[in-house]
Amino acid sequence: MQLDLTRGNIKDHMKTLAIPATIGFLFHTLYNVTDTYFAGQVSTQALAALSLSFPVFFMVIAVAGGMSEALTALVGNALGENEKEKAAHYAKNGLLFGLLLSLLLTAVGVFSVPFLMQQLGAEGSYLEQAVGYTSTIVMGTLLFVGTFFANALLNSVGDMVSFRNILIVSFFLNIGLDYYFVASGFGVVGIAYATLVTETLSMLYLLYRLQRTTLLHCLRRFRLDLPLFWHITTQGIPPSANMVFMAIGVYIITYYASPYGESVVAALGIGMRIEQMALMPAVGINMAVLAIVSQNSGARRYERAEEAVKVGLINGAYIAIISAFALIFGGSYFIGLFSSDAEVIAQGVIYLYVEAALVFPFVVIFIYVALLQAIKRPKFIFYLALARQIILPLLLLEIVSYYIRMPLAVWIVVGLIVSFSALVIWWYGRRELALLKKQNETGTHG
Repeated sequence: MQLDLTRGNIKDHMKTLAIPATIGFLFHTLYNVTDTYFAGQVSTQALAALSLSFPVFFMVIAVAGGMSEALTALVGNALGENEKEKAAHYAKNGLLFGLLLSLLLTAVGVFSVPFLMQQLGAEGSYLEQAVGYTSTIVMGTLLFVGTFFANALLNSVGDMVSFRNILIVSFFLNIGLDYYFVASGFGVVGIAYATLVTETLSMLYLLYRLQRTTLLHCLRRFRLDLPLFWHITTQGIPPSANMVFMAIGVYIITYYASPYGESVVAALGIGMRIEQMALMPAVGINMAVLAIVSQNSGARRYERAEEAVKVGLINGAYIAIISAFALIFGGSYFIGLFSSDAEVIAQGVIYLYVEAALVFPFVVIFIYVALLQAIKRPKFIFYLALARQIILPLLLLEIVSYYIRMPLAVWIVVGLIVSFSALVIWWYGRRELALLKKQNETGTHG
């Protein structure tokens, strides 16, 4: 499947790309839930070990995800320029870049895992399980990075169906593998083995699908391009940092929520999981906008890029309305699926009431982040993420928590920061796209 996104109906392209991406991310989330369930069957320590691995694993995902999205934008632009050889050149060098990146991340991970687990408070058998699981996962970094980069290249040609299909297969296969390894006495490390098996399958399948596109034709004509490695890095740092700052931001919010007790912290954790589910369609739109705008930016068809953003916002508004109703009227039910504690449910409902108003601002942020990546102007993403996730929360939550001692104040402050950030990136993204259109009309290109 290889789509020319510079032609055809934008609305149709949006559906073709966004729906498979959304379904794929849904099964990816269910995959993680499965691992959590089986870890809980092993022991509480195994469940905790799984949680401790998150910061290390998230850093790998953040770097791989950001760099791979940069590759999507670069290859998509080349395809939009109708430079198929250039796109193939980017793709081949991008895969080599991914290989070297995975080796670097593996080396850093292997040497840092024991220290990091100890710093997070693990000791004795708890430390042994945490190190065993995390080290096993880190040894499979090549598989995760390979999957990300192969999928990024497939996204650039408009193929989001392949990733959806393999995520569905991996979800069901993972259930069987988790059961087998846990029942065979491998413990929490067995869950890591199951992950590596499914990730191997995912990477090989996506590479097979990639081989059927024009991006890997004439591998013998490969030419090493080290400046391109630097270009991918500079394009990939802002979205990678955005994800890293996101993790730090969650820590900051949790820090300011923790003085109000375990019930509030538990409600926050559950609420964020539910919020993540509500935002999945928005993530699908994000991926679709990135692919469509990348190709049309390369073709300098900025009116189609503008239309893609508009269609994304309209669809996002529908999603926001439906999600808001679900969060408001179904909040207590959703929280109750995770906890039977009345106080946790009460606090969780308050959190979801605030989040219901933030679905559309998040949609706006997702869409304009994709736009800035697609037009190869991602630097602003870094600065906005730094302000939104770290600087403003630290500053405002410190002030508010001093004068207003209630968890609702924390949620409202975070909501105001998200809403303000959405307005800022909306203004900046529109300005940058208008500037590109003007440059194209006058024949001057930056």
